[in-house]
Amino acid sequence: MKVKNIILAARVMSMVFTPFYLPIVGLMALFTFSYMSLLPWQYKLVVLGMVYVFTILLPTLLIHLYRRYQGWSLLEIGSKERRMIPYVISILCYFCCYYLMTMFHMPSFMARILVAALMIQIACAIINVWWKISTHTAAIGGVTGALVAFSLLFAFNPIWWLCVVIIIAGLVGSSRIILMQHTLPQVVTGFVVGTICGFVMII
Repeated sequence: MKVKNIILAARVMSMVFTPFYLPIVGLMALFTFSYMSLLPWQYKLVVLGMVYVFTILLPTLLIHLYRRYQGWSLLEIGSKERRMIPYVISILCYFCCYYLMTMFHMPSFMARILVAALMIQIACAIINVWWKISTHTAAIGGVTGALVAFSLLFAFNPIWWLCVVIIIAGLVGSSRIILMQHTLPQVVTGFVVGTICGFVMII
């Protein structure tokens, strides 16, 4: 019974903290800690809605349809050889979102968040050619790197937020290992790659 509860908790963590939430979290942080907090809430909702559609809803839906078309289970699509098409789908969706943001001349900090998320997806896709890496921990690593970068740019103390993010990263990484989707080196490497990409792209 305890084992079933642990596996269920791991599945919930993996579902809640998908690899696609980085842009939404980044924008929410930007709207909270920067001068963009002064923007009208209607504008913020429109931006968050557009980003949600292109970085969470569309990739999740298209990857789900692709998996159903292939007749694969969630475990089967997690194999290294079958992850490339989902990577391509998510990269194209992120690029479309970035293109729309530049077309509508949105502030550069917003575009940087999309670029950071896009670079993390591309880096994971390239590494995946040779070695399976955790995109779940890469995403939370991206949040960590972006948080540090924003704290330097906007001069606020990120320590409490970092504590929360690192705890979540540990839970997400543990859930991927419990579900036997990744090994410890794959989880740690994902976090490191995401942190570096998130920090460099934002700063």
